[in-house]
Amino acid sequence: MIYRLILALRHLAFDKGWKKTYKAEVPTICVGNITVGGTGKTPHTEMILRELMASDRWGFRNIAVLSRGYKRKSKGFQIVERDSSARFAGDEPLQIARKFPSVKVAVDKNRVKGCEKLAADGTEIIVLDDAFQYRRLSASLNIVLVDFNRPIFKDKLMPWGRLRDLPSQIRRAQVVIVTKCPAEMSGWDRQEWRRHLKLQDSQKLFFTTIGYDTPEPVFEEADPRYIYSKRLILVSGIANDAPLRSQLSDTYKISRKLQYGDHHKFTLADVREISHAQKQNPTACIMTTEKDAQRLRDVKKMPDEVKKRLFYMPVQARFLSEEDKEAFTHIITNV
Repeated sequence: MIYRLILALRHLAFDKGWKKTYKAEVPTICVGNITVGGTGKTPHTEMILRELMASDRWGFRNIAVLSRGYKRKSKGFQIVERDSSARFAGDEPLQIARKFPSVKVAVDKNRVKGCEKLAADGTEIIVLDDAFQYRRLSASLNIVLVDFNRPIFKDKLMPWGRLRDLPSQIRRAQVVIVTKCPAEMSGWDRQEWRRHLKLQDSQKLFFTTIGYDTPEPVFEEADPRYIYSKRLILVSGIANDAPLRSQLSDTYKISRKLQYGDHHKFTLADVREISHAQKQNPTACIMTTEKDAQRLRDVKKMPDEVKKRLFYMPVQARFLSEEDKEAFTHIITNV
């Protein structure tokens, strides 16, 4: 009740104008959620970047991503380079910087100042990663993600649940995306989601699923033959690795699962644990997530035998229908 009251008063202060809000000089697209992690913000941010870069309007213009850089050790406004470390930039911004070299990626806890610096440097549109609760900045377009497997209307506020914000705040979003859906959903199921989420007629509702690509090596020393092993050691430090486990179970027998907390900073003790699991399963491939790969690269003294076997699964968010994709692309390219 105390947490709910604090949230309600904070939102009231911004809604009534008692606390000042700012608007960036350039268009901004905010990708956020109501829950703590696990909704797929990074894959959807990457999906937005792909659509912007492929569009006639934004394809050859300066696009930037601004993130807080969760758990990074650097301070203030920083530009993320491809050779930056996860310790410096945070795993998610680093992942985006490595996958999209033509996109400027920056981190700053103060999103208002971050947008000002990017706009002053010639950026023409900014994608804000995880800024829905940052009420000081009023985004041009708010996109809120909801996990199909953990809907906000069945969840509770922290600490009893995973809601970080009041479910009613979804009304501030122009676009809502239900993520990690099954491959097919009926029209009735879609309408039921709209009803349960209590969306207004003006709010657009879309549905996406998660798709995985061919495993990629975490280190250059990796031997691709291990991909074809029948056994697997799974190493994960994300909020929810269930979709990945389900995907891998179709191909591999998961002999060992090493699960850590979200955004876990891997230590030498963790490396020893992974190495021990590898020695117990000498023919097994070691698989991890794309985000974890960014942090694992930072670990010093990674054994060569682990490097040879360590791969990650690239992940992409995909719409359930081509019509949804076209409608969504029209919205983000005309922001």
